[in-house]
Amino acid sequence: MRKRAEGVRNIVRFNWHFYAGAGLAALLLAVGIGAASGHPAWCLGLGLALLAVLLPTVVSLLVSWYVYDISGLYEFRWLPRTAAPPQQVVNIHAGFDETSALLRQRFPGATLQVLDFYNPAEHTEISIRRARAAITPYPGTEPVRPAQLPLSTASIDLVVVMLAAHEIRHPAQRAAFLREIGRVLTPNGRAVVVEHLRDSANFMAYTVGFLHFYSRTTWLAAFELGGLQLEREHKLTPFISAFILRAANGTAT
Repeated sequence: MRKRAEGVRNIVRFNWHFYAGAGLAALLLAVGIGAASGHPAWCLGLGLALLAVLLPTVVSLLVSWYVYDISGLYEFRWLPRTAAPPQQVVNIHAGFDETSALLRQRFPGATLQVLDFYNPAEHTEISIRRARAAITPYPGTEPVRPAQLPLSTASIDLVVVMLAAHEIRHPAQRAAFLREIGRVLTPNGRAVVVEHLRDSANFMAYTVGFLHFYSRTTWLAAFELGGLQLEREHKLTPFISAFILRAANGTAT
């Protein structure tokens, strides 16, 4: 079970340098406002600067708390329903795994394989390094290359890629990764790709941070290029989309 406010606590924990910087800037601006109390124009300017520091920080944390802690995202009730429970499940992440133990609980009768495509040469964010140092990998996790998944063709009933696929920054590599997912799916198998999108909702939540995500149009083009067919798109929150996919030659249900 996830702990109370675990999502937002992890964000602060692994990105503390950002929040420390924002806190220091806010403190200096507040001191400046006090020192400039006799100069209304200065106070107004510093007050606006203080608001520009605090508002995006507070909003992003509130949105993250909503998305990761109270929206039900990690309960997986939104996963596609099939006639029979999946027997072979693969969870793929980019170095920070919050979902494998939860998927194990969700599908107790399935065989779960966990693949990690983290590459320190490409994924250089300090937050990922801190997360990897703090979190024990799920037992049996295999390091992989996105374009070479160590899985047999047409062998997997469900592939889950949770908030990780956007870390593959090169379009050709991303298409190769999606082709590999299509290759390993059984005819009735499904892939679930969950992502923030580069859209107005995520801009309001994360300001320029939304540029780290990709647009819906970019994802749809990537799925088509990767030989995956969109079966359903599920808006889990205004900030998170789940794409339910099957191989282009798969069986519709």
